[in-house]
Amino acid sequence: MGVQRVAFKGRATLRHLDLGQLDGPVLLFGGPYSNVQATRAVLGQAQARGATPVCTGDVVAYCARPAETVAAIRASGCAVLAGNCEIQLASGAPDCGCGFEDGSACDLLSVGWYGFASARIGAEARAWMAGLPDVLTFSHCGTRYGVVHGAVSDVARFLWSTSPEAELEREWDMLERAIGPVGGIVAGHSGIAFMRPLRRGRWINAGVVGMPPHDGQARTRFAMLEDGAVTLHALDYDMAGAVADMAAAGLTQGYDRALQTGYWPSEDVLPPDLRLSCASG
Repeated sequence: MGVQRVAFKGRATLRHLDLGQLDGPVLLFGGPYSNVQATRAVLGQAQARGATPVCTGDVVAYCARPAETVAAIRASGCAVLAGNCEIQLASGAPDCGCGFEDGSACDLLSVGWYGFASARIGAEARAWMAGLPDVLTFSHCGTRYGVVHGAVSDVARFLWSTSPEAELEREWDMLERAIGPVGGIVAGHSGIAFMRPLRRGRWINAGVVGMPPHDGQARTRFAMLEDGAVTLHALDYDMAGAVADMAAAGLTQGYDRALQTGYWPSEDVLPPDLRLSCASG
């Protein structure tokens, strides 16, 4: 079934793609972030596990191989939805639309990496991005899942493990009004994997593979859905190769160090209850 357009408050339409019934293992991941080494590693995990890969978007972002990362995702046949970076690049927008506060460290750093990526993504890749859905659905072991980037109300909304339950429930309501009942929601964008039980099912943030989750470890994260159970996994990949690519490209404003140290350049995007006492370097 192709992409369907459904009415949605606040947008002209919401592009929805139903993947149908996925009976075997499903590998859920987000944020390849132009990190082609991590992208190849997570796709290798999907192949080794016999799993269907599903990506929550932001194929292109902080790292140095945007075109190659897009090519790897497309060649794999991975199901992927539009993150804010894909939406912005497809439209020729001048910024990433990440939801960073104006003037924050993340906002200022985005000028460099987004400009670098935009200069290396061609018209054909932008056209592919323009055709990506906003929401994916699939069924697994009797449960229907909805997949969004940040949230259905705002593609770049940050939701965390500690976000108020009422906020997650409101997002669930909005999604169901658009596409019908779901028993689980899969999201990305925030960069930190978590699972949160709610009244109607689990909110699953699959994490991102292109950047560590600000925990002091270089390994990144993905999620597995098998026989109805969800587990979070660490991803090892050629981090040194990704760092070398960033150095060669001149992308040395802080995210290159984040790949090595496991700490983000800034905590300004995090809610106070998730900020660490240690400096990120």
